[in-house]
Amino acid sequence: MGGTVRGGRSGRFERALSAAWTPERKATATYRAYRGLAAVMGHVPEPAALAGARAASRLVLARSDGRRAMYERHLAKVLDRPLDHDEVTAWARRVFANYARYWVEGARLGSMPGTTVDARMSIESGYEHLQAAMAGGAGAIVALPHLGSWEWGGAWLARRGYPMTAVAEVLEPEDLYRWFVAQRAAIGLTIVPLDRTAGPALLRTLRGGGLVGLVADRDLLGTGVEVEFFGDATTMPAGPATLALRTGAALLPVAVYQGPGRSHTGVILPPIDTARTADLRSDVHRVTQQLATAFEGLVRRAPDQWYCFQPMWPEDHADRAGGTGIVAGGGTAGSDETSTSTVGRDAARPGPGGAGFQSGWRAVRQARS
Repeated sequence: MGGTVRGGRSGRFERALSAAWTPERKATATYRAYRGLAAVMGHVPEPAALAGARAASRLVLARSDGRRAMYERHLAKVLDRPLDHDEVTAWARRVFANYARYWVEGARLGSMPGTTVDARMSIESGYEHLQAAMAGGAGAIVALPHLGSWEWGGAWLARRGYPMTAVAEVLEPEDLYRWFVAQRAAIGLTIVPLDRTAGPALLRTLRGGGLVGLVADRDLLGTGVEVEFFGDATTMPAGPATLALRTGAALLPVAVYQGPGRSHTGVILPPIDTARTADLRSDVHRVTQQLATAFEGLVRRAPDQWYCFQPMWPEDHADRAGGTGIVAGGGTAGSDETSTSTVGRDAARPGPGGAGFQSGWRAVRQARS
């Protein structure tokens, strides 16, 4: 009987706690948690923040069988060979550590002196492609895979007179979204909300000769164009190709890698051929395939900086649906993948690291003609 009494009290306590933990209080707690985490990472000495992040990455790796398994599958495709257990372990440790660094640096970037950004960021090759595109007056689209620390590129470009426009999901509570937008504005990124205004906003930016940034290696909504990527068929978003074909903006495949040391290295590839024909659908497919091929080369250069822990190819989705646990725990825990296991919801979720330019394909699809 005593057990029954305790159970009744426990049930009443849980119900009272649930009633007190209102959606408004949950939203406030979320906002404070994000702000607090960003403040901690932004104010502790950088070596200590990085060391803490590396330690945390080892703990996350130990609890992330699903994400590790997904990364192993993707890595085997990139390297075009099977990997033994020791190889997988070594690669996984590096990619999780690199992703932890991405988080820390994203949190610190908004308060970092511009001179530090200048000192730690350089363009290895291709800067002339961006300069020529921006000088042409039709604008440019920077298309990137989920690779390296691309926000550094956005901050660096803004300091050279090329501020970037990006799309991000409107977060709840609104205070968190406003804070995120302000953080991105501090490094020169203009964020537009992921709603019906996003597509027209990107079009206005490009038609005004501006710069748009899109992370474009994953078809999160399942509405993309079929391409061959690392030897197998998958789909990628049609947004970059559609925008470039409609506006005449240059489409530039880009990556910003971590290293050497604490520095970052940008690579800008030549513009994709976006010449129009009479068949827009065929043009979109052709351009998207060219972009996928360019992404292959960028990813091969640093597979341990490719943060692709969610389904990428059809068999990944099939395994997930079959309950194999391949993506248990789901997304890459960060900016646009804030520990969500739902494919598609990570299209534009900023986090405490403050991811910058996101896809926003639901809005971009309005640009089709």
